[in-house]
Amino acid sequence: MQSAALYNSRIIDTYLKLLRARYPDVDCSAILQYAGMEPYETADQGHWFSQQQIDLFYEKCVQLTGNENIAREAGRFAASPGTLGAMRQYGLSLAGPLKAFSLIGTSTRKFTRSSDYSFRKISNTRVEVVVTTRPGVAEKHFQCDNRVGFFEAIINGFNVGAPKIEHPECMFRGGRQCRYLISWKHNRTTILKRFRDAVLLSVAVVVPATFVVAPGALKTVLAAGLIAGLFVSWLVEHVRARDLEQGMAQHWETSDQLADQIEQNYRNTKMAAAVGDVIANRTSISEVIDSVVHALEKTLDYDRGLILLANEQTGRLEICGAYGYVEQFMDLLTGISFNLNNPDSRGMFVVSFRQQKPLLINDVDKIQDSLSPKSREFLQALKTRSFLCVPIVLEGKSIGILAVDNLESKKPLLVSDVNLLMGIAPSIALSIQNARLLETRAAQFDSTLQVLADSIDARDFLTAGHSEKVAEYSVGIAREMGLNEEYCHVIRRAALLHDYGKIGIPDSILKKSGPLSEEERAVIRTHPTRTRQILEKVAFEGLYADIPEICHAHHEKWDGTGYPNALKGEEIPLGARIIAAADFFEAITADRHYREPMDISTAREIFLAESGKHFQPEVVSAFIRYLERVSLCMLPEEQGKVPVSRHPWGHLKQRRAGYRTEVSVKVARKVITGTSVHIGPEEIYINSHEVGKLAENDEVAVTFALPARQGLIQLHGKVVVINSEPRPDLLLPAGFTVHFSSLDSKTRQVLSHYVDGHPASRSGPSL
Repeated sequence: MQSAALYNSRIIDTYLKLLRARYPDVDCSAILQYAGMEPYETADQGHWFSQQQIDLFYEKCVQLTGNENIAREAGRFAASPGTLGAMRQYGLSLAGPLKAFSLIGTSTRKFTRSSDYSFRKISNTRVEVVVTTRPGVAEKHFQCDNRVGFFEAIINGFNVGAPKIEHPECMFRGGRQCRYLISWKHNRTTILKRFRDAVLLSVAVVVPATFVVAPGALKTVLAAGLIAGLFVSWLVEHVRARDLEQGMAQHWETSDQLADQIEQNYRNTKMAAAVGDVIANRTSISEVIDSVVHALEKTLDYDRGLILLANEQTGRLEICGAYGYVEQFMDLLTGISFNLNNPDSRGMFVVSFRQQKPLLINDVDKIQDSLSPKSREFLQALKTRSFLCVPIVLEGKSIGILAVDNLESKKPLLVSDVNLLMGIAPSIALSIQNARLLETRAAQFDSTLQVLADSIDARDFLTAGHSEKVAEYSVGIAREMGLNEEYCHVIRRAALLHDYGKIGIPDSILKKSGPLSEEERAVIRTHPTRTRQILEKVAFEGLYADIPEICHAHHEKWDGTGYPNALKGEEIPLGARIIAAADFFEAITADRHYREPMDISTAREIFLAESGKHFQPEVVSAFIRYLERVSLCMLPEEQGKVPVSRHPWGHLKQRRAGYRTEVSVKVARKVITGTSVHIGPEEIYINSHEVGKLAENDEVAVTFALPARQGLIQLHGKVVVINSEPRPDLLLPAGFTVHFSSLDSKTRQVLSHYVDGHPASRSGPSL
């Protein structure tokens, strides 16, 4: 039972208030540290401490104050003016000492679980209280002294004078229990009421009988007595009203605290409901994170919040969502990740993640020495003073961290905050797991569709990759037209499968090198219908249920001259109109059995000529915009040469030097991690297995450590070249080049100095 939670934090809080008021030189933090207590635990009325912690706390209090009777003094202090101690909350709002003691068994359960209290009334001013410790509990003598002070506090709170407390039986003197006999005087209201009643009774009896026959002097005395009786009556009512006012004030204080607790419970319930909505309605991890962050911001009373998730491929904790941070901090956050593979790491996020325990700090300065340099730099950059982080655990495995802090309000974080977030974290974990399962299901479905598409392309080496290229063009058109991402996914899947009906076309027709006969053309024109018939057997859901019809109509024409149903204009599904344009352009620019590929400029002119006839004009315009935006990707490479625009180093004359450091790249709402390979005054080449998440011309923010320990920096730039596969010819791993869009003079000087002074610095095409 030494480690069992037995004593409410309000007991310790009363001690701390006493120490601050009467022993200002005593270091309260040293006492708490010695007892294994945290300041936020003592401030939280819902926290409980063990017998061992209480013993250590008392031992240190006596040592630092030199007062061996401090336990009894703390008990009395609970009812002192200006103290919001336990007895002022739960005793003084009652009618009197007798009522307070009659409820002692109930009220003490709010403060201690170590003992049971029983009450017996002896008279209106005398009671017996018996305290029996529960099995397995080993209380100490000082706690008996504290009880005596506690009982004194009850009496003193009612202004009835000093109580008399007898202690005929004590557990610490060989008794089976502690028995206390407590007596007190009547309070002033009772005394005044009795005096008033006596005066008024005497006046009521004597005055009527003697006033008529009494001489003048006696009449004066009787009148004075009547006036005195009335005054005493007024005084009694005045004192009683003041006592009632004090009692009401205590009631209001207790009611306010109850209201605060109700509000906190309401917030907790509301937060749980909000996270439940996330679980029910979100299908991707990014949507889950966005929704949880929104719910945290709107529902909880914290200034700022973060969600970090573990990336199993990189072994790092990456910040995936945040709220409450100004823009300059957001840029810093999205470029930061935390290494989970370093066994010596002392970062607060990593420690909480590994140990699966919450970590609450209300004064960062006090833990500076225990933090890793990166954690100190991180907290200082964000101006964090206090923070709370809890692990997000799923089926016994940590998958992330939820962290909050208060910057503006400076409101202390309490154990109740720990309990709240620890209650929310499992719901977040479950929602992430559900989203991952859905994403995995979608990925598996996509891979199945990809296999189907590849099975058609594989029939002919000349058409290999046709469906993938049509899908790429189609999504490009859709995005240029401003269509939402979900419909872009629909179009991509439809584009991958648009020719699947060709699986039933004989090779003699499909691979024929010369012109097709009318009969052969008729066979070819059956493939859209064959495609629809096959795809209708696939369990597409939601928007994806339109895929069979989109594929069926991809050879329809805007002017109504297409096949198989001669649909016209907007009768043709939008997805089919887009795929038709992409399919046409890819076909005329690719090598075929019956002709050579057209050059880009010729194909562009032929394509534009079909606007309003074969294709919807808006689709044509969107495709041209897309081609212009990615035109560098479409230029054919010269034999044996890499065009300047496609060179991994961007600009061939760029000076550079080998430089390896961890790099974080923020693109839109994603964070990509990698390692730099080379660096120059204006560009950096980054090796990353996440290169597939990037596109050329993406605007990015790159965070890395400058050479010569100049500290972390974040630079903005643009992705100029992507190498999805390693380039052995250039001795480069898979990666991408970022060209910095703006550099201050100091940073440019640091980079130039490093490149110029590095022995591996080179320029030219050979890397």
